[in-house]
Amino acid sequence: MRNILVVLFILFLIVGCHKKDDRIEKVHMYYEAFNTSDYNQVMELITDSITIIEGDYIMGYTHPTFHEHFKWDSVFRPTNKVIDIQESGSDIIATVEVHSPRFKFLKNNPLTCKHKISFEGNKLTKFENLDCIDADWSIWEKERDSLVSWIKINHPELDGFIYDLTMNGAINYLKAIALYEESIKE
Repeated sequence: MRNILVVLFILFLIVGCHKKDDRIEKVHMYYEAFNTSDYNQVMELITDSITIIEGDYIMGYTHPTFHEHFKWDSVFRPTNKVIDIQESGSDIIATVEVHSPRFKFLKNNPLTCKHKISFEGNKLTKFENLDCIDADWSIWEKERDSLVSWIKINHPELDGFIYDLTMNGAINYLKAIALYEESIKE
């Protein structure tokens, strides 16, 4: 009887460790899928609906609406690097460093943030931004506002790009940055 209990205990530990490692591995796979713009891989890792929380903003997505978000983000060619990952109860806390041309323009490149990632079953279901460790939001806002104001006056055809969270909006965002930076060089 005692041997059976020992074997069951060992199996419980193995299964528990595998589940922990599996969730950590899925988080790594998620960020790698963003790096390679592999939305099919992302779909396999997330639930049918996913929630992203950024401060007071709570954004709920279905697969089609999350795909639009993914396409918008992919235009900026971000590179995500998980620099720390820890288990926190049933959640994962991941510190992720992101480089992108948008963050570079906003003078916050890389942007390093801590995210609490929740699971439903074995799939990712919620991302909550806990803190952006190295962000300087005042510089971010100053650069963003300068760009938006300049575009409104000099390229009104691109006005509103900041609110257009589609792939076309992201393309226009990059055009706006390029036009603005070119005007500074002149």
